[in-house]
Amino acid sequence: MRRRRRGIVLAGLTVVAALAAGGILVTRTGTDRAPTAAASPAVPSSPPSASAPASAPATSAPAASAAPRPLPPRPAPGRITRWAYQLQDYPGGRLDHIAAGPYQLAVVDLARDAHTDYFRPDEIRRVQAAGQRVLAYFEIGSIEDFRPEYPALRRDAGDVIGNEWADWPGEYFVRYWDERWWQRVLRGRVDQALRAGFDGAYLDTPLAYEELDPGYAQGRDRAALGREMAALIARISAYAKQRRPGFLIVPQNSPELRRFPGYTAAIDGIAMEELFFRATDEPCREDFCAENLADTRALRDAGKFVLGVDYATRPADIRSACGRYRRERFAGTVTVLALDRLTQPCP
Repeated sequence: MRRRRRGIVLAGLTVVAALAAGGILVTRTGTDRAPTAAASPAVPSSPPSASAPASAPATSAPAASAAPRPLPPRPAPGRITRWAYQLQDYPGGRLDHIAAGPYQLAVVDLARDAHTDYFRPDEIRRVQAAGQRVLAYFEIGSIEDFRPEYPALRRDAGDVIGNEWADWPGEYFVRYWDERWWQRVLRGRVDQALRAGFDGAYLDTPLAYEELDPGYAQGRDRAALGREMAALIARISAYAKQRRPGFLIVPQNSPELRRFPGYTAAIDGIAMEELFFRATDEPCREDFCAENLADTRALRDAGKFVLGVDYATRPADIRSACGRYRRERFAGTVTVLALDRLTQPCP
């Protein structure tokens, strides 16, 4: 069964050199299009350790202050209709523009520069104080070579790293069932999201179960790899919710994982790209589009909220996608491929 290889991911090997030379950050989306460059804070001169997510840099620690005021009432996730998705080019490195927007939920990267400048609790709380929920974006089935955990993982547990994603040089699928992946990378990312006060986690690259080269699968077929991915998402969910009940777990794409034990119970919602328009302004008419929609509807009917994102710029296509969201009872956003700015929510 053919499935589109999708996932919002950040720039790879060639971009690391550019970062060192000129302070450029690139956010990637899709599998067959050129990345988009954007200005970003400079990269540290030496790579952080694999445990970097466990604590933010001292320079970004907020000053001590009085206990924060209670947050205002916010809509339940299932009642959200307007959401924002931006992974780079935050004006001034801040989230004020999101807080000022007409949104009920926002998805932002765990770190403002995708390296070690993690968003602080006071920054996340300012968005929440505007009536929004905020989800932390990070990958669970792959790793880019500029992420802070990569150098130590490559040095000390290199066999966890699998095949390079051919469409995105510098990003590698991983043996995500390996305990070292959890201990060295994922647990730290979840801990950082909890520490920063995010409302939940937006988990990208579950599709690794389809894209990992069989030579790295240690004898597992695709069905077994799917079960391992469903089990990993269930583990993330249990770990986070034990520490903070109500912490939202929202995987992106691969809705067919609902067929594996434990997956549906572990998630609160599902995020889906390109249900109606592929990047950019291309109606999604392939067989996999219908399959994805059917699985997404099944999750909706099981009580999970749906965050849809389509890539379109023509007014007629934007209206069409927004109309489909309303009919399907999905929370949808129509935005730009680079995910480097905000767009208006569907009316």
